[in-house]
Amino acid sequence: MASVTFDNATRVYPGTERPAVDALNLEVADGEFLVLVGPSGCGKSTSLRMLAGLEDVNSGRILIGDRDVTDVQPKDRDIAMVFQNYALYPHMSVADNMGFALKIAGKPKAEIRQRVEEAAKILDLSEYLDRKPKALSGGQRQRVAMGRAIVRQPQVFLMDEPLSNLDAKLRVQTRTQIASLQRRLGVTTVYVTHDQTEALTMGDRIAVLKDGLLQQVGTPRDMYDTPANVFVAGFIGSPAMNLGTFHVRDGAAVLGETRVPLSRATMSALTAADDGQVVIGFRPESLDRVPAGTEGSLPVSVELVEELGSDAFVYGQLAGDRDLAENITSGAGEAQIIVRIDPRDVPAKGDILHVTIRPGEQHTFAANSGKRLPS
Repeated sequence: MASVTFDNATRVYPGTERPAVDALNLEVADGEFLVLVGPSGCGKSTSLRMLAGLEDVNSGRILIGDRDVTDVQPKDRDIAMVFQNYALYPHMSVADNMGFALKIAGKPKAEIRQRVEEAAKILDLSEYLDRKPKALSGGQRQRVAMGRAIVRQPQVFLMDEPLSNLDAKLRVQTRTQIASLQRRLGVTTVYVTHDQTEALTMGDRIAVLKDGLLQQVGTPRDMYDTPANVFVAGFIGSPAMNLGTFHVRDGAAVLGETRVPLSRATMSALTAADDGQVVIGFRPESLDRVPAGTEGSLPVSVELVEELGSDAFVYGQLAGDRDLAENITSGAGEAQIIVRIDPRDVPAKGDILHVTIRPGEQHTFAANSGKRLPS
């Protein structure tokens, strides 16, 4: 096992000017499960492929442990990769698929069989070793691909969206198995996904990328409680955070009749470039339902109620002035607010719901740079 270090690693594809990955600085500790997450085209898979040796590094370095592997061939890096599409040999049995890399490496048959049986036991595949991949379900095939990586006993596991081809229920089950398996084996793992729910539930730490640039690295709780900028705030969390552009007046953020007090530290951090505006973020669960006419409340016109049994979410927009409504965005889109409510007291479509932001639970960002401001 070993740590992984990206040292100003940059990848520029031929024929393009903007780097796909731009000066990535990231350290993954020995035995850590790190998740690279971000929207399509953000550079997460390119970063993984650079680590695997499948993409050139145009500048900077990549280290596995203390060894610089920037120019080392993929086969010599002591890594094992699990892909989205399983990549199993259809004419081989499960056992042969899992042990193929060891066979190519010239390992003795007895050792191959022992390692395959050990991995199959860990993955609950022992009874399927003589089957062909076509006789397995999607989840079982993905576990075979995992087993193929495990038998190699590499220093680092690389996983590129391994759950994307599974249905929703199986995806939840398999992500639990992968996370617990990694903790049992203690192998350093870099896992790529676009699904922030996977990132929050699986990783020891998360690295968020956007347009090839690293936005923030931290534990799932860090990401949720203290997002570094507007992008991370809107990306991490399900449903996503509501974000509103407010005007700053007399020590408060103001939008229509709503006033959110700002601390002295926040006021001091504002600059002329912010043009008297500030972005306030508030999660759906940070809103309290209050009676109509409550000072500082946000009136929300209910458009849709999503009932999930133990939870319910209202999707709507700021009632009244359409221009003011367009100052708010959320994961549901422009001019949309999401509110978590008591599932036993659900409003009807067309109702006006009045909510206030719970004191101390708002997130404040600079209107110009999008960076988090001190609270």
